[in-house]
Amino acid sequence: MAVKWTGGHSSSILCLNVNTEGLVASGAERGELTLWDGGGVPAGQLQLPKADDVTSVVFSPHHPTRLYTSHGETISLLDVRSLKEPVEHFHVNEEEINCLSVNETDNFLAAADDSGAIKVMDLENKKVSRSLRHSNICSSVVFRPQRPQSLVSCGLDMQVMLWSLQKARPLWTTNLQEYEMQEDSPQSAGQFFNPPLAHSLSVASCGNIFGCGAQDGKVRIFRVTGVKFEHELEFQGHSLGVSQILFMPEAYWLLTGGNDGKVLLWDVSSDVGKQQKSPVKSLQRRKAQAPASIRKDGKLNKVASNEHVRVLPKLTIEHGEKVNWISCAEIKGSKRVLVADQSSSVSVYPLPEP
Repeated sequence: MAVKWTGGHSSSILCLNVNTEGLVASGAERGELTLWDGGGVPAGQLQLPKADDVTSVVFSPHHPTRLYTSHGETISLLDVRSLKEPVEHFHVNEEEINCLSVNETDNFLAAADDSGAIKVMDLENKKVSRSLRHSNICSSVVFRPQRPQSLVSCGLDMQVMLWSLQKARPLWTTNLQEYEMQEDSPQSAGQFFNPPLAHSLSVASCGNIFGCGAQDGKVRIFRVTGVKFEHELEFQGHSLGVSQILFMPEAYWLLTGGNDGKVLLWDVSSDVGKQQKSPVKSLQRRKAQAPASIRKDGKLNKVASNEHVRVLPKLTIEHGEKVNWISCAEIKGSKRVLVADQSSSVSVYPLPEP
């Protein structure tokens, strides 16, 4: 059963984040922002100007008292020790921001928006240093751990992209629909009606493995190798879109939340290891590099599509409400998953130890 944290919001909670000291921030519709202590007691509340929905909250990795929030097209920097007026506002995006990410050296912030733009701000000079772009809404952007100049993004254009801050163009791009076209199954026809619009990304602590959750209910795991990435693994546990995905600090444990009201815990450590050694990978590598005309060759696709690993969730939480955001915190010495949904409360569930 979930413990409910109540009294912090009157509207649907849209986003969560936890700092290194265990303080939890939640952002909700109509400009509501709340801080919670580990016991689920509101430790501070703020109404952001214009009452725009708070779509993303991110603590600085180096300064746990700094909290970046996005509301409407604005990014506000708050000091959690004194939750009053924002310390600073940045207005660099032209449409509503969906996701913020701060790199681990705390000198760049990326903001992805509805126009498909990702604005990367140099936090020291307080200027936009890069403008990157998707062709449709950019739903998620994440800096890679241990690679402060590198980030991944995904969007409703079904593209997943790898970027370097040294370049304005993506280093590598994958269209999730290409994998669907390879599927030799009756489901392929259905993909036209439920395309793999990409909703959420998370990068494992190693910085090289990342996951993407999409509208078709699938989770795809990729491995970055230099200036490109490869499709490692694909599995499905949700009957509707995967709205959230989160790698936990443990190697290759991840949480997913879906529009079907489920929260699932996965351990892909053995599968990621297996995939690395699989002979099919070399075929996939060649296929990824092959021109489109060769890639569409039926025989090649069939061999590649046989590579299905049955991955089952370690834990299924029947949350019952569409999941807006998931986060993970250590509370009283044990891991908890925090879930935000259509309601005004945060649900907290225990997690098994690895």
